[in-house]
Amino acid sequence: MTGAGPPDRDDVKPYQRVVADRGIYDERNRLNDLTGREWKFATKSVITKPYPPDFQHDVRSEHGGQKPPRLCMDLVERFSKAGDLVLDPFAGVGGTLLGASLAEYEGTGRREAVGFERVERWVDLYHTVLDRENRERAERGAGPLATQEMRHGDCSRLVRDLPEGCVDLLLTDVPYWSMDAVAQTRNPRRTRASKLGRFDPESGDDPRSKDEWLSEMAAAFDAFSRVLRADAYVLVFIGDMYRESSFHFLSADLARALESTGLTLKADLVWYDPTKSLHVYGYPFAFVPSMVHQHVLVLRAE
Repeated sequence: MTGAGPPDRDDVKPYQRVVADRGIYDERNRLNDLTGREWKFATKSVITKPYPPDFQHDVRSEHGGQKPPRLCMDLVERFSKAGDLVLDPFAGVGGTLLGASLAEYEGTGRREAVGFERVERWVDLYHTVLDRENRERAERGAGPLATQEMRHGDCSRLVRDLPEGCVDLLLTDVPYWSMDAVAQTRNPRRTRASKLGRFDPESGDDPRSKDEWLSEMAAAFDAFSRVLRADAYVLVFIGDMYRESSFHFLSADLARALESTGLTLKADLVWYDPTKSLHVYGYPFAFVPSMVHQHVLVLRAE
């Protein structure tokens, strides 16, 4: 934290300090490095964040489930302090890792991050994005984004290599249920294959059931619990699904499954992307929602 303000303000308590242009920071803050004014804004339950085509979006978009690095940075800032260790066990192309590095320049300070990813292609793409981004940053005189640790392999095995209680924040986007394996249909004459890899590439053509998916997610997060420090937050992106004329409240289903591992559900943030395209679903016979939001489940290891 830099930029201390006027020392003679009579409304500043001994455990507070003024941060220029940001407000008053309370030294008792054990969660993050936000001032009171920033904390107040960060408690909004709806995040209205457009999906900008930046950070080599053309490369990252090869992965259908990647998240904007600046959105990841915002979440990292809300639930960790500078220097903390952030884990993304389903790292994809590294949006969480990029966000942790970006906080050095656009946030309250860099976080260290570790990502696990079993698809080698996505590991390679993270490094490609980082190299390209840093070349462009150098051309405009900006400092380089730090290289975070991206480990290739299955998260259930890789997590065993981390020391107990070393992770200050877990932020991830979990593999979806059948959404990852079933073709997405907009109308009877146009079907688009999902860009997301199925949950288990070796499972054949039949996607696993929702109950099987929930059980596997619960088992995975139960394994992650060993490396979480006491009171660490766990943030999980998850979208609901409309499939076979039925709405699947996956966010609620997943929240309950993760609570079974000992985590406590603290909040449900909604990320709304106002730039997301709308499509005509169901017209003129039935109402079918056009999903323009995702949930960010906020749980805590209490």
